[in-house]
Amino acid sequence: MKTKNIYLMYAIAFLQGMVFYGPVATLYRQAKGISILQITLIESISLILCLILEFPWGILADKIGYKKTILICNALYFLSKIIFWKAENFSAFLFERIIISIVIAGLSGVDTALLYLSCEEPQPAQDANPPQSQNKSHQVFGIWNSLQTAGLLIASLVFSAAADGDYSLAALFTVLSYGLAALLSLALTEVRPSKKEHSFRNFVRFFKQTATDKYILLFLIGIALLNETHQTVTVFLNQLQYVKCGLSSSAIGYIYTAVTVAGLCSAFSSKITGKLGTASTVFFLFTAAAAACLLLAFTASAWLSVLGILILRISFSLFQPLQTELQNRQITGNSRATVLSMNAVIIDSVGAGTNIAFGSLAQHNLTHAFLFGAALCIAGGLFLRLWYMQEC
Repeated sequence: MKTKNIYLMYAIAFLQGMVFYGPVATLYRQAKGISILQITLIESISLILCLILEFPWGILADKIGYKKTILICNALYFLSKIIFWKAENFSAFLFERIIISIVIAGLSGVDTALLYLSCEEPQPAQDANPPQSQNKSHQVFGIWNSLQTAGLLIASLVFSAAADGDYSLAALFTVLSYGLAALLSLALTEVRPSKKEHSFRNFVRFFKQTATDKYILLFLIGIALLNETHQTVTVFLNQLQYVKCGLSSSAIGYIYTAVTVAGLCSAFSSKITGKLGTASTVFFLFTAAAAACLLLAFTASAWLSVLGILILRISFSLFQPLQTELQNRQITGNSRATVLSMNAVIIDSVGAGTNIAFGSLAQHNLTHAFLFGAALCIAGGLFLRLWYMQEC
């Protein structure tokens, strides 16, 4: 195992998790005059750009190597945080998201591919439910996700204790953290597999194979529905719910810390999946996520609102390493980043539509937005169940 790469990626994940303005990301933008509909519109534009950039980035990453790709993207990530720090209007926030779209498309599949290939040996593609001893990459993904969460935890504590109400200072701290992460990227070691020819034709071939396999499509769409529900509810709508319940910025910061701590449970994903099995784990997590959205839709209690956000966060955090492992396990050959980028195109296509729907519903009635999230989680769970019954 190339432990240096793994530990460096752990450190980078921790630093990039340190988004100090995270507890008030929506309120930060609203303080600059950006509405919730504009926020979700920017997110949808960002996802559409990711769709456009995914396949060229995937092909380029397989050509120039995963290390160079990560280095370029992390440098751009650093630049985006500087722009966010100085942003004062819709155009500036949109420009920041455009750069992040380039980064997300570039890193999509590359960071996980580098981690996967840095483990001792890839998992067999045909083994749908491997024993724990063969699931090293699943454990690595779990720790990696947990360290991102740990960084966010530290950042939220700092915000609540030292930067409460000072949005600009929180953004500056984030700039410094991302700058250090970009520097650490220089020390990564390339793990690209043996060279082979890559082209747009290869991407189209992979895309056609996936597009004609309805069960793989169900798998990817199911992942997207939970991902986007979690992203929209726990990053944007949660703050509106907290304000609706009468909570202060300081209280929101401490709640954000608690929710972030809950995300550390991703490190236990492989153990839970090993005990329950893949199918039972997926069913339980999607059901819990749907229940959380329903709870948020019908409560005006601060305590119950926090409980709903916690349940949704835990469900997503446990599912994230599992879905990353499942995606990687199905890939053979040397075009791992290209295939993962193609998967991301499909996932982002779903997200581009759900973001606008969430924003439009929340603009008129927050309850309707949470009900929509519950419906997406139920549908996503059914889609993954159908995929599992066919493929596994």
